[in-house]
Amino acid sequence: MCLLAMAGFVITGPSGVLTWAEQTRLLEARNKELAQLRIERDELRNRVALLNPSHADPDLTGELLRSHLNVVHPDEMVMLLK
Repeated sequence: MCLLAMAGFVITGPSGVLTWAEQTRLLEARNKELAQLRIERDELRNRVALLNPSHADPDLTGELLRSHLNVVHPDEMVMLLK
């Protein structure tokens, strides 16, 4: 009886054979999410490097001024690209 209980636990337990496929699917989903977060982190690191106060990128600072403070010259046309 004890061996049957142990065999049932091996098959249907939290780390059993039946949950193996679910755990594999969750691992793949987490790895995809991790890859996406790494891409976003690298993009943010690049923006931070471009906004370094000692040598800020003029294009990025101009873009941020225009988007956040609504600063434009009278002869400029603003085109928002999404």
